[in-house]
Amino acid sequence: MEAIVVPSIGRVMQLRRAGQTDGMFWENRALYGQLHDAAPSEWINFGGDKCWPAPQSGWPERQGRAWPPPAAFDARPLQAVVADSGVTLASPLDPDYGIAFVRRVELDPRAPIMRIRTEFHKILGAPVRVAVWTITQMRDPERIFVLLPETTKFAQGYVRLIKTEPADLRTEGRMLSLSRNPRADAKIGTEANSLLWVGPSAAVRIDIEHAPGEYPDGGCVTEVYTSPDPLPYVELETMSPLADMRAGDCITHTTVYTLMPRSAVDPESEARKIFR
Repeated sequence: MEAIVVPSIGRVMQLRRAGQTDGMFWENRALYGQLHDAAPSEWINFGGDKCWPAPQSGWPERQGRAWPPPAAFDARPLQAVVADSGVTLASPLDPDYGIAFVRRVELDPRAPIMRIRTEFHKILGAPVRVAVWTITQMRDPERIFVLLPETTKFAQGYVRLIKTEPADLRTEGRMLSLSRNPRADAKIGTEANSLLWVGPSAAVRIDIEHAPGEYPDGGCVTEVYTSPDPLPYVELETMSPLADMRAGDCITHTTVYTLMPRSAVDPESEARKIFR
């Protein structure tokens, strides 16, 4: 396994088997070679994996606008320090949240696993209620799977966060699955701790450790967004519990990415094998 980290645009841009040229993360090829604007007025969608402060509904109060995302989280270069075990990325201070983040990206030396530990450090300013939110943009899959908890407060196992549902959404026992909707944005939220992307030749499982507390967006621990054409990607998103951060506080959230070759013909059998 290998990961490609691009500090100048603040992303883990790719995850793939060693020696491959194509990976599992989605890259916006139209933006190859470009950087962020000094004062962004629009969001530049590079792809890859990043972190934002949640909930998104709190952005207007903090930064005076609903979009684009807070600049220090998404539109500034990150400082990078390389060590034997991985790369540490550090952001500048976001003036609206008074928070700087650190992401520690490590590859397991014995297994095809990447771990990213994201830390939010409250440096200054008034207290803020916030959660760590990780967003991983991945290529158009054969199918996405979500391992639901044994009990959940969502009547259907999920909550719709955008009016349009993903394509072919269905639930079999604890396994919810869906496809990308090519005609409209779609997004759902769940209380699951595990998400699975299944592509033609490989699968990527994203896991988090569930922590007690209140979660953003009405209690969503993980969320799945699907982008319509002409940008064929999906987002596998994870959250930490909300925290009331004061100067000097730190919250952390770890995501674990496991890369596996496909061994089953149909994606459902692959998911059942991985989730068993």
